[in-house]
Amino acid sequence: MANLVLFGPPGAGKGTQSERLIEKYGFIHLSTGDILRGEIKAQTTRGLEAKKLMDAGDLVPDDVVIGMIEHKIETAVGAKGFIFDGFPRTVAQAEALDSALESHGLAIDAMIALAVPDDELRTRLLERGKTSGRADDQNLDKINNRISVYKDETMPVAEFYSGQNKYKGVHGVGSIDSIFSDICSVIEDL
Repeated sequence: MANLVLFGPPGAGKGTQSERLIEKYGFIHLSTGDILRGEIKAQTTRGLEAKKLMDAGDLVPDDVVIGMIEHKIETAVGAKGFIFDGFPRTVAQAEALDSALESHGLAIDAMIALAVPDDELRTRLLERGKTSGRADDQNLDKINNRISVYKDETMPVAEFYSGQNKYKGVHGVGSIDSIFSDICSVIEDL
């Protein structure tokens, strides 16, 4: 069993690689966006609380998101491990995730960080914007802002896991297969 944080800037290839890791290792994919949408659709107490906040334009508090993640962990009987995608985004969230996992006898085994130069990210996101329909992938100013926010607000999470000797950097440029192979090497060395 391995519990991983798949980390990297927008356009680094986290979604693409997550799908392949799930298929190969049988991990459970925990994407906070997917979890929030699922809880809202199921009209759970947490989901209704999150919807109310989101409808008001507010961020969903960390404790609500952590509660949703804990629920997924508790109901994932026989899980071979988890991939956290899009979470944690702040050091406070990383600390809360560590505490939540610890209460279930689990821990993050590694943060696999995909390193991709900014110019490549811009190219990938603009290309994805042509087919995805996502407005934030079609506007260079929005893309630059997302990269900037990632560097300012999310990069400290890498330092947090580095301090725990869990940071594993992977060069995120090349063929999808070669990047996947590098990620698998990291996992198999855990």
